[in-house]
Amino acid sequence: MNAKRNDSPHSYGSNFTLVDAHEIQNEEYEELPELTDEMIPRGTLQDGEQPIDSVDKLISLKLPTAVIERWQATGPDWQKRMIDLLSKI
Repeated sequence: MNAKRNDSPHSYGSNFTLVDAHEIQNEEYEELPELTDEMIPRGTLQDGEQPIDSVDKLISLKLPTAVIERWQATGPDWQKRMIDLLSKI
């Protein structure tokens, strides 16, 4: 099923149909600062609010179901906490 953004059950307080229909005008570009060569080296890649300082490698790891369930029971961001703990070893 192909759901459209504005078909979401969540309400974000935005009218996505209106946003999608908006065509950027030339004067709107005047609001943006000019990107210079000096700015490029100062830039950082971001994933949401977190800077991306290294590339993660995807691996496959087989763990007992009970271990995974215990980590998941610790709540959201359990993978991050697992990574933090493994990074200390």
